[in-house]
Amino acid sequence: MHAQKCFISLLILVLIPISGCTNHEEFTVIDSINAKEVLTLEPDADIFQYDGIIYKTDIDWIETLSLTTDVQIGEIKSKTDTHTNFLDEMSNKLPIGAKIYSVKERKDILIVESNGELIRYLAIVEG
Repeated sequence: MHAQKCFISLLILVLIPISGCTNHEEFTVIDSINAKEVLTLEPDADIFQYDGIIYKTDIDWIETLSLTTDVQIGEIKSKTDTHTNFLDEMSNKLPIGAKIYSVKERKDILIVESNGELIRYLAIVEG
């Protein structure tokens, strides 16, 4: 019994300093990646920009998600084939007038309606 009390006391003395040394800072930093960076890595990527964030399609795992289209939040207003200096509601492949919808289940995925087809796009961020 005495050995057990000594072990518990020793354990407490060892754990108290360890628990006092934990770092409570958060290092989560999320920055958006720009169109030039995406297209440099993948020149044929289908992307558009909305609210300062680049969204990209053809990402396999988002196709398996059960998602519900919410409200229309915008539409593609301009298209570019050559430059990578994107503005909001600009696309490299989607036609002008394609409608952009939010998704009820996730904030990092948008759905675009183009020519009667619903296409899922994921926000491309680095962090």
